[in-house]
Amino acid sequence: MNTPADLTHVACPSCGATNRVPSARLADDPVCGRCGTELLSGRPVELTDANFERVTRASGLPVVVDFWAPWCGPCRTMAPQFAQAAAQLKGRALFVKVNSDDNPRTSAQFAVRSIPTLVKLHAGREVDRVSGAMPAAQVAAWAVAPARRG
Repeated sequence: MNTPADLTHVACPSCGATNRVPSARLADDPVCGRCGTELLSGRPVELTDANFERVTRASGLPVVVDFWAPWCGPCRTMAPQFAQAAAQLKGRALFVKVNSDDNPRTSAQFAVRSIPTLVKLHAGREVDRVSGAMPAAQVAAWAVAPARRG
C-alpha cells in the first residue's frame, strides 16, 4: 500500500484531473485515471493560458517551461534539444512549452522579455530561470540542479 509520501501528484494536461502516481512508477508511462491520456510521455506538453495554472500548480514534479514563438530562430533551434532533455528526464520532471504569442497572459505573468526563456517551477512557483538556446545536456542539468531562488 502506498503512503502519501510514496505518491506524486501529476495533473493531466488534457482534462485537468490531478492523479496520484506511485513515485516508484513515474517512469512507467502512467495514464490519467479520468481520461486515459498519458501523463508523463517524455515529450514536452503544449500548455495555454487556459490550462497553465491548473497543470503546473498541481504537479509534484519540477516543471520546466519553455517560453517560445514560432518565428524565433533560436527557439526553433532549441526545440529538439528541449525535447531530448524531456526524454532524458522522463518521470523526473514535466517539460512544457508555452507559445508566448498565443498565450500573452502567462508570458506576462512571468515577465518574459526574451525568448527562448526557460522557467523552472516548483508547486507553481518560479524557482529559477535562464534565457537563450542551450544544448539538451545543459537543459537537463539545469532542470535537476538545485534552485537558485526559493
